[in-house]
Amino acid sequence: MSLNIWFDGNIGSAESLTAPLTTHALHYGTGVFEGIRSYATRAGAAVFRLPEHLERMRQGADALGMQMDVAAASEATVAVLRSNQHRDAYVRPLFWLGVGSLGLDVAPLSRHLMVASMPWASHLGASSVSVAVSPMRRNRAEAMPPLKLCGAYVNSILAKREAGGRGFGEAMFVDDSGFVVECTGENVFLVRSGKITAVQHPDALPGITRATLIEMTGAESRPVTLEELLDADEVFLTGTSAEVTAVSALEQRSFAPGPVTAALRAQYLQIVRGESPQYAHWLTEV
Repeated sequence: MSLNIWFDGNIGSAESLTAPLTTHALHYGTGVFEGIRSYATRAGAAVFRLPEHLERMRQGADALGMQMDVAAASEATVAVLRSNQHRDAYVRPLFWLGVGSLGLDVAPLSRHLMVASMPWASHLGASSVSVAVSPMRRNRAEAMPPLKLCGAYVNSILAKREAGGRGFGEAMFVDDSGFVVECTGENVFLVRSGKITAVQHPDALPGITRATLIEMTGAESRPVTLEELLDADEVFLTGTSAEVTAVSALEQRSFAPGPVTAALRAQYLQIVRGESPQYAHWLTEV
């Protein structure tokens, strides 16, 4: 079945929509995207924390000198989910620089927005994952803002490829001082003696799922060293695609299935499916 995509104000089939080969973003990664989830609820499809995702996307657009119409992107998200009749789905808005020049001055370039929706399962593939410590370093915030800029994710792809080559399912970045940054597409939490801590680092993406878990649990947010993480009782990752995923191994350190992580995962899945009335304000009905 063909998927429909919202593209610059119109909805059409994915096969019928095209962009020129001279598109600036194709050559330089000059675009910004988001990963958003829609879930089936008793009332129908609902998008989880849509305004927060689009606000973060707007910040990325500003960094590239693009003015983003957040209201249009919100309406497009709902429209494409309705067009595809999706309930449980991944939503990918992408705002990019188009044609006009292949130089590095973005002022003369056209701007384009698309929103796609598609069936989805966690990219980590399970409720737990093994993690390697990457020999690579995360993009420094002083060099590139920690937002969802398209070109920035080459860093994640390279780290994940290296970890996969060693038999791990995910890669974790640490900095030169031994502090944990984040994984290639997820933020990191630890549990020690029942206390939940959210890893904080200036080079890490300000994760919306991370913020959700902090609000749910009152977790402390602070810098964490790799040494401390390896000494934790439980480690878990959070992200829109990963949701709440337990770490089963961090390099040679194995973690038994943890009760805190399991309980938080269950609670999170109830919230996104509209089964927790106190968090209903996080859902945008489709």
